[in-house]
Amino acid sequence: MASRTLLFVDDHHILYRSGTRRRIVPFERYDGNPVLAGCAEPWEVLVGWNSIHRDPDSGRYQLWYQVFTGGQMPVRTQDTLICYAESEDGLAFNRPQLELHTFPGRDQTNIIGVGNGGHSYRYTNAVICHGHKDLAPRYKMASFDFPPPPQRTSPGLYTWTSADGIHWQRISELPVSKISYSEHDVDVPFAGDPTAGDAWPAPLRMSDGLDLIWDPERQVYAIYGKMWIDGPAGNLAWKHGMGRIESADFTTWSKPQLLMTPDDDDPPWVEFHSTPVFYYAGCYFGLIQILDRVTNGGVIDIELIVGRDGLSFDRPFRDTSVLPRAEGEEQFDSGSLLTNATPVILKDEIRFYYGGYSAGCTGGDDWNMVSGVGMARIPRDRFAGIQPVERSDQPTLTRPLENIGQVTLKPIQLSSYHAMRLNADASTGSIRVELLDEDGHRISGFSASEAVPVTGDDIGHEVVWDDRTLRDLPSGQYMIRIHLDNSEVFALRLV
Repeated sequence: MASRTLLFVDDHHILYRSGTRRRIVPFERYDGNPVLAGCAEPWEVLVGWNSIHRDPDSGRYQLWYQVFTGGQMPVRTQDTLICYAESEDGLAFNRPQLELHTFPGRDQTNIIGVGNGGHSYRYTNAVICHGHKDLAPRYKMASFDFPPPPQRTSPGLYTWTSADGIHWQRISELPVSKISYSEHDVDVPFAGDPTAGDAWPAPLRMSDGLDLIWDPERQVYAIYGKMWIDGPAGNLAWKHGMGRIESADFTTWSKPQLLMTPDDDDPPWVEFHSTPVFYYAGCYFGLIQILDRVTNGGVIDIELIVGRDGLSFDRPFRDTSVLPRAEGEEQFDSGSLLTNATPVILKDEIRFYYGGYSAGCTGGDDWNMVSGVGMARIPRDRFAGIQPVERSDQPTLTRPLENIGQVTLKPIQLSSYHAMRLNADASTGSIRVELLDEDGHRISGFSASEAVPVTGDDIGHEVVWDDRTLRDLPSGQYMIRIHLDNSEVFALRLV
């Protein structure tokens, strides 16, 4: 059986826990940010939305990012471009000079796509790459745009395919899914109005912020993103919520489904600007962009959300931003953070690439902002940890306990595995792991007193008992109990 990782970012694998609390692990910014600075080329007045892919065989990084030219194109509606960069290490990127699109005064550029334009400048571009033989071409892209001139009916979702990530073929000249693009506080169209189907303002449609993934659980392409909800008086375009559409063939897309909106526990200014989701280790993670439209032109911090089916999500960390804006007005990411759905999973860490502006992203097209693409990271599988509370002194305890807690996992079949690896920080304490039968009785030879204490800080501590291994266990369901003494556990890997 293949190895399995149990993440403790939620209680999905946990039967119960005593004397513990969960802590989110904030992303750590790379000291050399930005990894790709804006304004390095004359057409890069603003650099924002992006996607990234690392080839697992060559290690080469491919970065697709969107730029705004600041009115330099011959036609205003072409001021939004998609550009391309590469890197050997994901830290220093070069811009290959291609002969796909020209720019005034330059015959060779790194421009690989030109938008049709329309009402606004900033459109998202989301790229994924997979090697599944039945899903060729390997590269897929989704973007928001308007139909080409002379058509200016309804904006929408456009999809593209590519064999190399550089040369792209648009699937259709018209949108494959219509998208709402509305002025604020306008009336909802009447049902049956013959013009309502093509109108830009429309209820319960996706909008211009979108991110693409391959959903391995449902075996479909899925797009998560911005979805307008109606306001207190029932008019359109009050706030952004989180929506999803999906497709089995990348051409025909489902009716949008509204998944989540700001709620009573949020400050009144909270909106979800865009809501990229990625799938990892049996969990759907969202890096939703929390928009404060009233501050500095619409600033954005990042909140981590968690789900297990791709449709329902929990927000356990709404009080702590997993990636807050940088401090200092001169920083490229001190105003708005534009996350994506393409984290890079490495052996020892997970990298998250993001676009950044030095000011808000909804206050108008400010051509003077500093921008770029940055990188932040966590040790692998350390999205959140479980640690003991400082003191447990409930009346049911014979004595108070300090920094002591335990986590008991749901019963699991262990006969297919030969070892456990614990992702934990026990540098100021210790951890012991014991096994219980499915009725909760301890297993002789695998009790806490017979476990070798785990100490130190490592993403792959080996779990060991005095004279037993998992191969000595009879077939059956077992509960794993993790005893924490002034320590923190993030994940468990069965191999």
